[in-house]
Amino acid sequence: MHKPIMIVGEAWGEEEERQGKPYCGPAGSLLHGLMAQAGISRADTYLTNVFNLRPRANNIDNLCTDKANALEGYRPLRTSPTKYVDKKYAPEIQRLYDEIERVRPNVIVALGNTALWALAKKVGIKKYRGSPLMSHDTQWKILPTWHPSAILRQWELRMIVLADLMKARAESSFPELRRPSHYIYMEPSLPDIADFWHKYLDVTPFVSVDIETKGGQITEVGVGTADGKHAMVIPFWSREKPSGNYWTNIEDELTAWAWVRKILRDKPSIGQNFQYDMQYFWRVARMGAPKFLGDTMLLHHSLQPELEKGLGFLGSIYTNEPSWKFMRQDHSTIKREDD
Repeated sequence: MHKPIMIVGEAWGEEEERQGKPYCGPAGSLLHGLMAQAGISRADTYLTNVFNLRPRANNIDNLCTDKANALEGYRPLRTSPTKYVDKKYAPEIQRLYDEIERVRPNVIVALGNTALWALAKKVGIKKYRGSPLMSHDTQWKILPTWHPSAILRQWELRMIVLADLMKARAESSFPELRRPSHYIYMEPSLPDIADFWHKYLDVTPFVSVDIETKGGQITEVGVGTADGKHAMVIPFWSREKPSGNYWTNIEDELTAWAWVRKILRDKPSIGQNFQYDMQYFWRVARMGAPKFLGDTMLLHHSLQPELEKGLGFLGSIYTNEPSWKFMRQDHSTIKREDD
């Protein structure tokens, strides 16, 4: 019984309990409407829940217990205060995975934090939604998003879930996790910067530009090609060197700044929240971006003014990149709106 898309929610509500099937209450009606708007066929979709039962008072916390009686191998479902799913509900988790094996979907849409917890052993739906990831056993592709019941409480989430469902429709064409391919050149020498200019930047129609800052100074400048396949980070600060200087002498550092000036002067550029970058470029190095084309944050805001504008959110909506905020070990150089 193969279905390209499997949608996993939390548990039954009152109407689901009465009819003995999922998504027949108010949240289900909303979900069906969003699926139709996203172009997802009911015939291509299998609907289920983590728990095919109705928690007391419709509160999933009533399925939880202390650590001593917790479901083995799973982290807490709630962290403040800490609450674990009771081990007596292990048959429900097994039933869910038996269903997945029967359906063998290309993508599983995890509706809400409970589904994310059960499928990927992660919590924090706001952090993970919109970015495809693998299930905890690496067998199934997961796309987390908000539960429709959250939309009923916060209507502004509706557009986000719709965008995620449209992405799920695209992801349902193949079972594997596909990430965009990038070549990022790190720790360059001056000849490396020159080579990168001649091989990639000089021939690209425009460049993307981003900076990181710390202590009022620019620590590094990132530039990328229009197709997103090649990028270089030009550092001006080093964590490894006692002096903090990446370049060994002032002449080399000034030459590196000259390359940045040439890029901004000669190539049309785009950026995210680029007013921030521009004021640093001018204050620190007295350079502008005379061929600036547009700001991705402002362009997104003009299209969807009700949605968040941070780069992490834009990445979850418009790309298949992983949630890169989890990759950062040092957040001290992150600029506003990047998270």
